[in-house]
Amino acid sequence: MSLDQLQAVVTIAEEGTLLRAARRLHISQPPLTRKVRALEEELGVALFDRGARGMRPTPAGHTLVASARGILAAVDAAAVSVRRCADGRGGEREGPGPER
Repeated sequence: MSLDQLQAVVTIAEEGTLLRAARRLHISQPPLTRKVRALEEELGVALFDRGARGMRPTPAGHTLVASARGILAAVDAAAVSVRRCADGRGGEREGPGPER
């Protein structure tokens, strides 16, 4: 499971269609479809119900979307913290670190 796949799942859930999600992610539809199918194969579960009106997350998909949003937010927060540290505006770690 990659961050790219998690972003794809969240975007599809928000947009409701592969076409709109692909446009928002600035990629074409076939690679987006491959990302989601590869993730579904890896997890062994369908993440979306596909229909004529678009795509809706399955119960498993809803669970992954919620988790993915948290993971993506944590990654963004980590990037902000690192940049702040590099700019001299921070440097203390938040939360527990590795035990020594």
